[in-house]
Amino acid sequence: MTRTYTAITNELADYIGSVTLREPEPLKRLRESTKDHPQASMCSAPEQVQFLHLMAVMIGARKTLEVGVFLGYSSGWVALALPPDGKLVACERSAEYSAIARRTWQELGVEHKIDFRLGPALETLDSLIAAGQAGTFDLVFIDADKTNYANYYERALVLLRKGGLVALDNVLWGGAVIDPSMEDADTRAIRAFNQKVHTDARVALSMATMGDGLTLACKL
Repeated sequence: MTRTYTAITNELADYIGSVTLREPEPLKRLRESTKDHPQASMCSAPEQVQFLHLMAVMIGARKTLEVGVFLGYSSGWVALALPPDGKLVACERSAEYSAIARRTWQELGVEHKIDFRLGPALETLDSLIAAGQAGTFDLVFIDADKTNYANYYERALVLLRKGGLVALDNVLWGGAVIDPSMEDADTRAIRAFNQKVHTDARVALSMATMGDGLTLACKL
């Protein structure tokens, strides 16, 4: 079998964006203002989160969860896909980042859909499970500390309904996953997670190679 991939140059990436990206103005302003942020790499690629928006629409998502909000870019995209009475539980441990996220949600007119939880995400996920919310979420997006990806994933599967979708960003980790010289904790965690989900019979699996890699797992 021959595998042929189209190399995405900067010029081709610009073209793809010009014919597919429908970025709301508040999100575009946020993304552009974030380019020089010290943690700019924490903001997901616009093509990725527009894809998540599409997935949310396709599965008829009404209740979603995000682990790692940063400045509200991806949560803003997903919240726009939800119906007026939809809810997105947003987990973030930085009050500084969440203040910017709140302004973004206000500009988008989706703040009423956001159930914001400040604090360690694992504690929030465990509290949701303890409160009887297992099996009630349609979509979970994980983009937080990489060493906890496996822990977030396990809790996401508990919280998701059958047919629900969990998406995880940065699964290519800038190519470090195939670099044998990279042995830091984050790289090892991403490698281990990718192997874990590859053999997980509880989900149907694919990896979208846009941005820094987006794993999609549908709970069976």
